Amino acid sequence: MPGRLEQLRALMVRAGISALWVRQEENRRYLSGFTGDSGSLIITPTAAYLLTDGRFSEQARKEAPDFQVVDLGPDPWDKMGTVLVNTGIEQLSFEAEYTTYATYAEFQEHARDWEQPVTLAPVKNFIDKLRQVKDQGEIATLERAIAIADAGFNHLLTILRPGLTERDVALELEYYLGKQGSSGPSFTTIIASGPRSALPHGVAGERILQPGDLVVMDFGAVYDGYHSDLTRTVALAPAPGEWRRLYDLVLAAQEKAITAIRPGMTGREVDAVAREHIAAAGYGEYFSHGLGHGVGLAIHEAPTLSIRSEVQLAPGMVVTVEPGVYLPGQGGIRIEDVVLIQEGGARVLSRAPKNFIEV
Repeated sequence: MPGRLEQLRALMVRAGISALWVRQEENRRYLSGFTGDSGSLIITPTAAYLLTDGRFSEQARKEAPDFQVVDLGPDPWDKMGTVLVNTGIEQLSFEAEYTTYATYAEFQEHARDWEQPVTLAPVKNFIDKLRQVKDQGEIATLERAIAIADAGFNHLLTILRPGLTERDVALELEYYLGKQGSSGPSFTTIIASGPRSALPHGVAGERILQPGDLVVMDFGAVYDGYHSDLTRTVALAPAPGEWRRLYDLVLAAQEKAITAIRPGMTGREVDAVAREHIAAAGYGEYFSHGLGHGVGLAIHEAPTLSIRSEVQLAPGMVVTVEPGVYLPGQGGIRIEDVVLIQEGGARVLSRAPKNFIEV
């Protein structure tokens, strides 16, 4: 954590920021180590405060020893004002994308009563840039979350059968992941079968699995705050031959993109590798989302792999690669792995089998 604070302070100096108010949950945890669900940070070149309430004060002192913990008590705005005035802060930068207008207005209203005026200045994507490149500890934690998801897929292969509902499958999966050490699902579990597999985000419903269905399963585990993300598509026998051909197309697009990844490429350039392969086979219009996204303390974070992404990839970034083809009313296929960008290429962290599987 001290190293991250120093990196942040160096960025603040370059950006001309004298004090930063951090409210976003993942950013707060990334910088302080505090895992409670209520609180904010105020960081200056020489001080670091963690503002929370009595429910979390003791926890904050244990988890964030590099921060001065402030119990906001019954009058949180007054206590925050005291911290700002005593620290001599006149302008406080804040995370524009994570602060509501209501919070902004409430700050302005209470600031009028403080002994020293404090103005707010918005900044965007500030700490997110630091979080893009993972350190070795983060990578190890991500690998544990990914291993739990891999085990979950292998478990699903033992239970999938016609007659189950999508919701049955999701509940069994989430219970199994929890038994393996996941603190919860990375996101709402997607189990989409038959024609519903053409819905890229078809969360588990009451549809009953039928012979011949494609089943798209997109899920993840959370381990020590870090998220994994895995998608596999399987077929319930007997599977039409066209599904196998379409599966091979999507798998080839994914493998081409992973092989192409190099530091210095933009997210748009990697996306184009998979997109052009799918388009060349006549299915371009049926690949309806970006190729991938970063994972870490949040399930979706920077950088992205998409037609709009100009972010240059760098060693230490961890991203998903997940092309898909979705035929409305018929079915869809998506294959997703998490990869670590390294010097010279990318290492696939997901290990669940991804050959065409007919259950």
